[in-house]
Amino acid sequence: ENARNGPHGLVARDDVIIIKVNGQWDQRGGTNTDLVKSIIEAIVDHPDGFIGEIVVADNGQAQFGAKGKGGSLDWDENNARDRSQSIQRVVNIFSHSYRASTYLWDRITENRVREYAEGDLEDGYILDSTPSPRTKIQISYPKFKTKLGTYVSFKEGIWDQKRKTYDSEKLKVLNVPVLKPHSIYGVTGAIKHYMGVVSDKLTRHAAHRSVGLGGMGTEMGGTRMPVLNVLDAIWISPESGPRVSYAEAVRNNMIAASADPTALDYWSSKNILMKVAERESNPHTDSMNPDTAARGSFGYWLRLSMGELNKAGYPTTLGDENIRVFFSRT
Repeated sequence: ENARNGPHGLVARDDVIIIKVNGQWDQRGGTNTDLVKSIIEAIVDHPDGFIGEIVVADNGQAQFGAKGKGGSLDWDENNARDRSQSIQRVVNIFSHSYRASTYLWDRITENRVREYAEGDLEDGYILDSTPSPRTKIQISYPKFKTKLGTYVSFKEGIWDQKRKTYDSEKLKVLNVPVLKPHSIYGVTGAIKHYMGVVSDKLTRHAAHRSVGLGGMGTEMGGTRMPVLNVLDAIWISPESGPRVSYAEAVRNNMIAASADPTALDYWSSKNILMKVAERESNPHTDSMNPDTAARGSFGYWLRLSMGELNKAGYPTTLGDENIRVFFSRT
């Protein structure tokens, strides 16, 4: 109860919560919708009585993805026990009793706008004028009005149009990626998942290229840090990614969570993803190994991302000696 309640809780009863999922891929490549349902159930079961708002969102970049056109929050084939249970169907269950909705940022990803404080109420993306000198990314983030009328700036917080002020503390992000191999960057986890926050279109694909230089650490540290990262390892692909079909995935029945996305990616890639891959006789697990820090490797850019987060004031870490792990079985 203390984890969700009182001054030290992750979310307050009246917060606006963005649940950032992977909606770019269908089948086992997208976030498990049973997990998303459980997370929403935990939020609305807040011990103080939940009166806030939940927005489940992602940017599939309006390109690539399962159908070559970007993401969806209403796929026909989903990562769930009931494969027809999409993110949208899960949210529909709660929207009758709570303030809950979805927002696919694909539809605003090419629309460059200004912040609310500058008098611009249009939905779209804010784009920094200059790239990071270290990671080459131009920080970008969505600014949008929810279906229930709330003005949200991913970076600045909740905008009060009458008072002309932001409430940053009122906006919380739960980062809920799928743990899987990645054909270019080795592993998709909590850090890489912030590719669904940026606009790759407005940055002319520089955002995706920046991942290998630690760009998602720059993005996360320069916009909004998740209050919690929940890594979906219920079904694991031992070899392929980011797209994962039903046939390629094996059931693993695990989730891992941490406020530290770097530690979570380090531990989970080493102790979940690599072990499943080894068990399934994948001979190419080096690309998933966070202890391999050669230039261009997953371990290399994970460390660069950690450095970016540390520079932004977030004391993230990695390495077995720095991580404490607690297990719970249900």
